[in-house]
This record gives sequence, structure tokens and C-alpha cells, in this order.
Amino acid sequence: MVMSIAHRATGIANYAGSALLVLWLAAAAWGQEPLNVVNAIYGSWFGQLVLFLYSWSLIHHMLGGLKHFVWDFAEMMEPGQREMLSWATLVGSVVLTLLVWTIFVWVR
Repeated sequence: MVMSIAHRATGIANYAGSALLVLWLAAAAWGQEPLNVVNAIYGSWFGQLVLFLYSWSLIHHMLGGLKHFVWDFAEMMEPGQREMLSWATLVGSVVLTLLVWTIFVWVR
């Protein structure tokens, strides 16, 4: 039940987070000065935190979708298997988010 709610919550967060991408693209289209302002906001510690959580939300939602794809084939439906798959979704999303940020943000 908790993972179902988390999947819905990350879906909602993805809608809100997509506005950040639209804002960045719009700033880039408006010129260098607006882009510098948006980059400064996104580069702050709070902006980085929001972007980190947004990327976790995207990855978690994607893995949740893959979990449901597996269930569409009536696989991993036993209670123990469902719980293991839910934990794998949660742990996998954290690990993948850390991996993505390590490769593309922290180590440049």
C-alpha cells in the first residue's frame, strides 16, 4: 500500500518537477541573462536538493512502472515476492539516483 501511494506521489512530483525543466528551457530561449539567473538558482544548495529529489522521483517512478510491467505478466505475485520487488524498487531508485548524480554532477 505504501509503495502504491509513493508511486502516485512521485507521479505528481514529476509533473511539478517538469515545470523546472520548462523554466530552464524558457530561460535559455529568452537569453543569457535569464539563463544565468535560473542557473544560479538551480546551482544553489536548495536548487541542487530539489533537482536531486526530482531525479530520484523520476527514477523511482520509472522503476515502479517496470514493477507493474512485470506484474502484468502475472510474475512475482506471491506476497514475499511482491515485498521483495517493492524493496528492490526503493533501494534501486536510491542507488541509481546516486550513481547518476555521481557520474554527471559530482564528478565532472
